[in-house]
Amino acid sequence: MAKQYDVIVVGAGPGGMTSALYASRANLSVLLLDRGIYGGQMNNTAAIENYPGFSSVLGPDLAKDMYDGATQFGAEYAYGNVQGIEDKGAVKVVTTDTETYEAKAVVLAMGSEYRKLGVPGEEEYGGRGVSYCAVCDGAFFKNREVIVVGGGDSAIEEGLYLTQLASKVTVIHRRDQLRAQKIIQDRAFANDKMNFVWNSNVTEVLGDDQKVTGVKVVNNQTNEETVIDASGVFIYVGILPKTEEIASLGVTDADGWIATNDKMETKVPGIFAIGDVRAKDLRQITTAVGDGGVAGQQVFKYIESLSDTGVKA
Repeated sequence: MAKQYDVIVVGAGPGGMTSALYASRANLSVLLLDRGIYGGQMNNTAAIENYPGFSSVLGPDLAKDMYDGATQFGAEYAYGNVQGIEDKGAVKVVTTDTETYEAKAVVLAMGSEYRKLGVPGEEEYGGRGVSYCAVCDGAFFKNREVIVVGGGDSAIEEGLYLTQLASKVTVIHRRDQLRAQKIIQDRAFANDKMNFVWNSNVTEVLGDDQKVTGVKVVNNQTNEETVIDASGVFIYVGILPKTEEIASLGVTDADGWIATNDKMETKVPGIFAIGDVRAKDLRQITTAVGDGGVAGQQVFKYIESLSDTGVKA
């Protein structure tokens, strides 16, 4: 027999933990479900310097503090790879690789992941010079030379942000022109700190025993191979939402992102979505936490509405 809860939160990142906190504090039975350890990408962040209340905090430490808060009012935590979610009206069925659960409401908080280049050195130097977030890690590269890989809006906007910190920003793009909006391109080309390497692909991230020292690139027109020195490599070749397993719910757009209103409601009643999995511009711990607080409150109101209408879950 399926285990039953008022709310199941799929994903135990900062948004998921916040929604679990708010929902359980409202006296709802809550299951916080994740395929790994709580904290999500915070566990891969050495130092977080843009979360209110802390001048700097270790990512795993902040994750542990959030988890303690999320479970203090009775929310349960379980491991599980979600295989699918079925909407049965007042009941939602969540199936994992080992268990089946039922709930009146579900909060989707699976997050997203940065598309990787898939080249040697990328994984090895993750957190040691390889980054996918200039806002998160740019401050570590003050007055140093950095590389941005990509040519879309995100790559060039983050490159411009990095010019406020780094001494030089080199953009490496596989084409001979950028894909970013023209107004963003104009700002980039007018910035003396930005340099562009065209028609080139990064083939390896280079480094010593401790940190990144540069990248190896090949010109895809001439096959000429060169090395570009840098202290940091910021990769922007796409972001992928972790929504493949819930595609059958019909709440994702063509690119897999979930659209919600300002109450974090999807188009399916009782299904909410928060954090990095949503279709939005800024994906940060702070924005995920804000989404989670809203969803936790709205879940309570939704479940109350089921009682008011006499619907039984």
